[in-house]
Parts: sequence; C-alpha cells; structure tokens
Amino acid sequence: MSGADELYPPGQYGWGWMLLAFGVLALLILVAWLVLLLTREKRERSTETVDPPMSLAEVRLALREENMRSIQQIEDDYRSGAIDARRAHLEYSRVVRRFVNEYSGLEAPVLALDDLVRLGVHPSLVEAMQRSYYPSIFRRAEPLDPFVGAAAARQVVQSWH
Repeated sequence: MSGADELYPPGQYGWGWMLLAFGVLALLILVAWLVLLLTREKRERSTETVDPPMSLAEVRLALREENMRSIQQIEDDYRSGAIDARRAHLEYSRVVRRFVNEYSGLEAPVLALDDLVRLGVHPSLVEAMQRSYYPSIFRRAEPLDPFVGAAAARQVVQSWH
C-alpha cells in the first residue's frame, strides 16, 4: 500500500466498448429472431375446405368394414394355401380381439377366455373363442374348418355392440 488513505474510483470503460457490447447484444437478438422465424412451421391459408370430423357411428362403420376385409383376406390366404388352418384360426382370433379392443376399449387382446367370460362380454366373442379358435389353436388334433372360424369372426364383427 502506498500509505495514502484516499480511495481511487474503478477504471471507467470508454464509449467504444459500450457501443460494441450493445451491438453484439442486438446482433444476438436479431439472430435468435431469425432462427425462430425461419424454423417455425408456416401456416399457409388453404382454399380447400376441411372435412368435418367423422361421427362415432361413421368411425364404427369404418372399423367394421376394415375388419371384415381382414377376415376376408385371411380366408383368401387359407384358400390359396398361403397359411394353414391353425394359423387362420390364430389370425381370426387376433382380428376379432383387436376389433373388440378398438370398438369398445375392452383389452380383449390380452385377456384369456376365462377373463372374457367373467367380464360378461358379448356372447358372439365367447362362442367364437370357445368353439373355433381355442380348440383349433391349442389342441393337438387337426384344427377345425377355417371357414367356420371366418363365419364366427364375421358374426363377432357384425353383432358387437
């Protein structure tokens, strides 16, 4: 220390440094604004009309039609020899369980037959599972006629409420 009790003020920055700092700050704000402007999704006004959302009845009808096509495709695959009878019954089971899940929200794809019976689901599903799909999928003997399984699948899709 110099022995003097005087305080010296801190060094002052020149005006040039302040202008440089404000310039850099303004440049950063401009770059951020440009990035936001150029990367955000542009909403173009379309002259096309937007289709109104489908009603619940229309959705259910479309769901039925889609699953009926799936059942027909499985039947056609069996008829052409692309899949065997056991595989056809397995596919029918998957289709009707997925249909029930999508139609009603019931988690049929992960429920066992006993669970479906306990929940009191529509009889057409329980009947199809008991009479066609379970015996054809799980027993060692020859599977049942896949055309009977297709008819049972169609019954489930048509009669589900």
